[in-house]
Amino acid sequence: MNKKIDILYEDKDVVVINKPAGLVVHPDGKNKPASASREKTLVDWILKEYPRTKNVGEPTVLSDGTKLLRPGIVHRIDRDTSGALIIAKNKKAYEFLKEQFQEREVHKVYNAFVYGELKEDRGMIDRPIGRSSTDFRMWSAQRNVRGEMREAVTYYKVLARKGLPAATSTAQAGGFTFLEAMPKTGRTHQIRVHFKAINYPIVQDTLYATKFYLEQKNQLGFERTALHARELEIEVPSGKTIKVIAPYPEDFEKAVALFIE
Repeated sequence: MNKKIDILYEDKDVVVINKPAGLVVHPDGKNKPASASREKTLVDWILKEYPRTKNVGEPTVLSDGTKLLRPGIVHRIDRDTSGALIIAKNKKAYEFLKEQFQEREVHKVYNAFVYGELKEDRGMIDRPIGRSSTDFRMWSAQRNVRGEMREAVTYYKVLARKGLPAATSTAQAGGFTFLEAMPKTGRTHQIRVHFKAINYPIVQDTLYATKFYLEQKNQLGFERTALHARELEIEVPSGKTIKVIAPYPEDFEKAVALFIE
């Protein structure tokens, strides 16, 4: 595995890493687990560094009965999202952490850059999310869904705005907002879906931002979704509450510098 994984916190029960952008957390079954050409995932790193975690957690079972291991994985972040992710090192820790995520007791803060300048300094996006009816890869907080809509709530706080000239005269397209996003629920793609739903998609999100945004000049320099899991606050089995801050990767540092120069 070529991507360097930094450890931000570790004790006998858990380890918190700073996941690099571009790394998938666990296999999706599209490639056979034993295949030499299969894309390496975080699971490969976990099994190498913490082999005793092999049977910790709940594997994914495919339609053909194949089991894909998810050792110690209590939550996940998307391939192109970087930042803090906690891994359980034993079964007791797994159940302890899992309960906190289920009860929504874990405090998570993401940083993101979105297209457009948000008007309100703080806000809440309270929109249920369901599977998109037009693209199996996508989720939606709008009308084009199939199946059940599930509750989804995201709070946000604007950190900075920057008006940069756009390729069009549309006012909303002429700038960017740097913000904190605090998801209360943990739906798949939640932050990305919610900001698309209010017409401020995340910068360089090739799945949810429209061509209108993606075809403009890449003024912030991102080559991946501009989303970073910045803070994770959670109680660990020892009884103490930890707050871990994941340092920015280089692309985030460069973009932040444009806003605070």
